[in-house]
Amino acid sequence: MATIASSVFDAIANTSPTLLTGYAILALIVLSQLSYMIIYIVAPTPRPIHRSETTYKHIEDNGSTSYTKPLPCWKDGFDHHQWRRKRNGVPSRLLPLGLGGKEGGEQQQQVRINGNGGFEVEEAEVYMSLVVPAFNEEERLGIMLREAVGCLQREYGVGEGERHGDGDVGVANGDLKHRRRSSTQGLSNGYARARDNDKGVRPTGWEVLVVSDGSKDKTVDTALEFARSLGKESAGLIRVVSLVKNRGKGGAVMHGLRHVRGKYAVFADADGASKFDDLGKLVREVQRIEDKDGRGVAVGSRAHLVGSEQVVKRSFLRNLLMHSFHLLLWVLTPPATAAIRDTQCGFKIFSRPALPYIVPYMHSESWIFDVEMLMLAEAAAIPVAEVPIGWHEVQGSKLNVIWDSLGMAWGLFILRAAWAMGVYRRT
Repeated sequence: MATIASSVFDAIANTSPTLLTGYAILALIVLSQLSYMIIYIVAPTPRPIHRSETTYKHIEDNGSTSYTKPLPCWKDGFDHHQWRRKRNGVPSRLLPLGLGGKEGGEQQQQVRINGNGGFEVEEAEVYMSLVVPAFNEEERLGIMLREAVGCLQREYGVGEGERHGDGDVGVANGDLKHRRRSSTQGLSNGYARARDNDKGVRPTGWEVLVVSDGSKDKTVDTALEFARSLGKESAGLIRVVSLVKNRGKGGAVMHGLRHVRGKYAVFADADGASKFDDLGKLVREVQRIEDKDGRGVAVGSRAHLVGSEQVVKRSFLRNLLMHSFHLLLWVLTPPATAAIRDTQCGFKIFSRPALPYIVPYMHSESWIFDVEMLMLAEAAAIPVAEVPIGWHEVQGSKLNVIWDSLGMAWGLFILRAAWAMGVYRRT
């Protein structure tokens, strides 16, 4: 072995510096290309959407379950807009997301100036959309929906909306029905609108999209039964979407966000661990930070609970993995994302104008999707705020502490590398 090493050193010593430099450059090129190929192969790509996944069911006024109906999809308009730009010869914006280093300032400004090529998402039809990703959640979903809908009804379910034309009033299932409104209906129809002196028309009301992520149990039936229990004034506001195959939590959330009609869209975990009454905090904060284009993101945070009894009582291994993941985030993510103390809390809200800068460019469908959302928001210079919320442990978690933590670390590395190397691009 020593003889071989000596021969190698002798060969290097007898080689001209110019040739050594050429070899070094060639080696770097080969290594970079090989790295790109490896990342390209292992980086996740979302599977195509099945036609049935663009439909939903809800409860009709007579208490029966509806036939499948087509979901409205603002992203269809975005895709058509991008297709027209390409057809008209507008150059594609192959912009890596400014994620190659901790600075990224110039790239962020470039993204903001370019925006989305003039695309503006269609107007909201309701004020608040809630997306609930659910995989085999028949035991916990009903409890979570009861708390969430109670909050939505208190905050957005009282008031009188504007009539549509000749007394027609929009209803939750998207159909217009000619009927008189009573003062008790308020905003529960989900399509009611109220006048805004500054902007003309302001959406009011709410909706819930339960996205069953390939569930094998009675998750869909549980959601529909809960909706039926609300009575005809609110039952139709619960829309249930069934994915034919499990995509992962991130995939289910993204699927729901493509189809929201709200001025604001929030997603919340089906386990009910986050205190849903804190939604008001998120709304106030996202309104406070919105930029001139109305873009803003507010993330619920459990960081203030780190020293609390419920966290201290966790196992040493779980707390160690939590702190290790935070360290990894600080090292691998750009500065604004790294500054978020709790990226993984399943309670985040987006203003409608922010969605086209995030949702169309998402790739991760696993547990790490929250980080990609925040990285995309940072790259597009969208203001992001972290809001302390109430939270408690809920039994029945599907998270395997060790394996899922390792999977998140691996996913974060691949995600960071894919964006930095241009495997993922905004096009």
